[in-house]
Amino acid sequence: MSSGPLDPFDEDYDPRAGRDWRLVEEDAPGVSHREPIGLRERLSLNRMGTFDWDLDRGSMDLDSGALDVFDLRPDEYDGTPVSLVTRVPPEEGRRLDEALSQALLDGHSSYGAYFRVQCRDGTQRWTHSQGRILHTADGVPYRVIGIVREATSELADSALLRSLQQERQRQTVMVQQTTAALARALSVKDVTRVLTGTGGARRFGADGLILGLVENDRFEVIATAGLEGEVPDDMMTSRLDDTLPLADTARSRRPVFLSTRGELIARYPRLRPYTEVLPAGSAAFLPLVAQDTVIGALGLLNAEPSVQSPEARNLALALAGVVAQSVQRATLFDQEREFATGLQATMLPRRLPPITGGAVTVRYHPASVGRDIGGDWYDVIALPQGRTGLVVGDVQGHDTHAAAVMGQLRIALRAYAGEGHSPETVLVRASRFLAELDTERFATCTYIQADMESGALHIARAGHLGPLISNSSRHIDWPVVRGGLPLGLATLFGHDHFPETQLFLEPGSTLLLCTDGLVEQPGQDISVGIDALSAAVRAGPTDLEALADRLSDHLWADPGSEDDMALLLLHRLPGPGAATIPRLRLHVHQADPSGTAEVRSAVRRTLDQWRAGAVVDNIEVAASELIANALTHTESGALVAMELLPGTPRRIRLEVEDRSSRWPRRRSPGETATSGRGLMLVEALADEWGAEPRGAGKALWCEFAVPDGQDAVPDGQDAVR
Repeated sequence: MSSGPLDPFDEDYDPRAGRDWRLVEEDAPGVSHREPIGLRERLSLNRMGTFDWDLDRGSMDLDSGALDVFDLRPDEYDGTPVSLVTRVPPEEGRRLDEALSQALLDGHSSYGAYFRVQCRDGTQRWTHSQGRILHTADGVPYRVIGIVREATSELADSALLRSLQQERQRQTVMVQQTTAALARALSVKDVTRVLTGTGGARRFGADGLILGLVENDRFEVIATAGLEGEVPDDMMTSRLDDTLPLADTARSRRPVFLSTRGELIARYPRLRPYTEVLPAGSAAFLPLVAQDTVIGALGLLNAEPSVQSPEARNLALALAGVVAQSVQRATLFDQEREFATGLQATMLPRRLPPITGGAVTVRYHPASVGRDIGGDWYDVIALPQGRTGLVVGDVQGHDTHAAAVMGQLRIALRAYAGEGHSPETVLVRASRFLAELDTERFATCTYIQADMESGALHIARAGHLGPLISNSSRHIDWPVVRGGLPLGLATLFGHDHFPETQLFLEPGSTLLLCTDGLVEQPGQDISVGIDALSAAVRAGPTDLEALADRLSDHLWADPGSEDDMALLLLHRLPGPGAATIPRLRLHVHQADPSGTAEVRSAVRRTLDQWRAGAVVDNIEVAASELIANALTHTESGALVAMELLPGTPRRIRLEVEDRSSRWPRRRSPGETATSGRGLMLVEALADEWGAEPRGAGKALWCEFAVPDGQDAVPDGQDAVR
């Protein structure tokens, strides 16, 4: 070896000098150390050969070096280009043809292209062809002379291989994205949404997509994307025969790959009338096979003609396998969900009892995720003495177990209510019933015992939303309703007490009960949903059915709630000549120490809605004094009523009714007296006051004029508190 490297242009230059090199046993026999080597041998030693293509005769002469490059024996080549098909795959032949066609189109005298050769042992090698195009005196090409050479080593680090690596990475990402998207799809509807949604077809490297399923020896198209128009009706359902590509693929269990729309129509003439619907490019039709059963077929369509490479075909088949597994899983899920929702439907009331003096309507929607089943329920129960029981509740969870618990709890609560028990007793017994079940689930619930003749509502609440009340002037109120812990938990914690609240539903007013699925959205505070529900009721239609549809469509369905939802609307019909003035009615129990404070809160809230202005404090103090007077000097509770009287100026009337026939007496207490000043305060604050007999009792009343500039006009635009 030489002592060091020399400049390549030195006359003593030796490439071996100054370099490490390995001793190799020569595998080219018959070449001596000094024997001259001819041109063909030189080409052959470099895995290179020549060809001479006579375009007029259609013959191509390959020397021995070229035959070696194509891995052909002399007896395997007949001198025509078509015989190379055993070594050159169709897509690679198209690559060569495109290079030559472009050179002819541009008027060039040479062309070159890389392509792959399929060797006899199944391996592939990269090859390069370089040709010189000869032309006649008239400029007509008649002959191509060139070389072919093995280029695998040359392309090991070339840009072409790098692009192939990028293509493989793209395909890997494509598979990952498709698999991830389909993994989240539970139902067949979810699968079709993934396939036909934004970027659905592109996940498969296609411009258009058609999906169909096998149903009872028939083929039915269930989803399309990227087509120029709608699939004709007579193509949506077909027999499993060979007249249409998807049905043919499903019948034969073999994929079909076509390069152009022309090939597609030539193979399936039945598609000829629908040429304009189909993309002009290549197409792949793939059977969907799961557990050795063909469940459908997938069609992938492209806008540009192309010969799909083996890698592209393998990728399409792999993605079809992913789709097949997803469709099979989704089909089983849909069957289970259908069973579950059928079970739940049998647990909810099939019909509602008629209500004298009122109307009721209900809506139920299953969750938009999971098995579309949950624990929400509603009920309307005919009670003794013409009363009506109204129930809305929610068992924890969204599965068949929640639905089963809901069914048992609903029947138990209906039985307790039907016996005529008070709302508190009904919820206490329901809580104990749930606690004794072999379940860890709890339930929230609101139960109302309604007397539509008088409008009296007796309400008990167990960890659930209270009612919304909208009067005839569209005033919205969420009255304060006392409550207890959720059913089941209340008993386990030893706090199964559900205090009642009494409200009144005025003629022309509507009461709303719902589960939290109507007002809760992920990532939002529930107050946002409550405000939205209030606004929707205020602006909604007056017809009860139309209002129920509006609320369920716009508040639940549009956002795509992940929770189920139960909604109940009760409307008290206005009687003949019934007043439609705004009114508030509340009941204070004799032994309820917090009742007065709750009534004061409701009175202030209502006065704020009526924009009573400066008289709010006076009315609140008068209400407190009259309630205290009734609770102190009688043995009954107090019925508080407040209404906004028509006329000019506007006036607000406050009444407190009790069951005592003893008439009130205004006293003049001394400076040291601790009581007796209630009626004096009322007289001082009110514009007018007095007492009236009411059946077995009496009512104390007082009226207040609303100051100018503070018109209490309930125009439906007041704030909801």
